Amino acid sequence: MKNSTFDKCKSYEREAEILKVLGHPVRLKIVAGLLSEACNVKKIWECLGLPQATVSQHLALLKNKGIIEGRRNGVEVYYSVVSPKAGMIIRALFQNHPQQ
Repeated sequence: MKNSTFDKCKSYEREAEILKVLGHPVRLKIVAGLLSEACNVKKIWECLGLPQATVSQHLALLKNKGIIEGRRNGVEVYYSVVSPKAGMIIRALFQNHPQQ
């Protein structure tokens, strides 16, 4: 094994943070769903069968970490995935498995 395999100068902080945020099942489901289509909070909580407050908390964390963003359309905000790395991780996880 070469010494260059483990680069002590390279930081993996951002990658570790993305993995940590995606490590929660609800946030994983939200990001996986948002890769298919942008949705408003009402559609997300209806699809997940969770209280609106719970979904809003998860959306806020995903937004604060730069994984999703919200775009206003009239009175509604539609969320979509903006982190290419998060998208790659989700696609890799579900590559051979249909989303349920």
